[in-house]
Amino acid sequence: MKIAVLPGDGIGPEIIAQALRVLEVLRKDGLKIEIEEAPLGGAAYDKYGAPYPEFTRISAVPLTPCCWAQ
Repeated sequence: MKIAVLPGDGIGPEIIAQALRVLEVLRKDGLKIEIEEAPLGGAAYDKYGAPYPEFTRISAVPLTPCCWAQ
């Protein structure tokens, strides 16, 4: 399973950090997951000039599970 991780802004990065800890425990217990992080929101805008960069959309849209916190 491949999961897109989009931290967003505000409290998002802190929430995502904890979600990633949970996913890592699940991975150690045998769940086969891949995690793909991509920028979103103000941080993405500051770095790439767009709040929802094209490569974020391309990486996140085809994935069923998505961990997104804003």
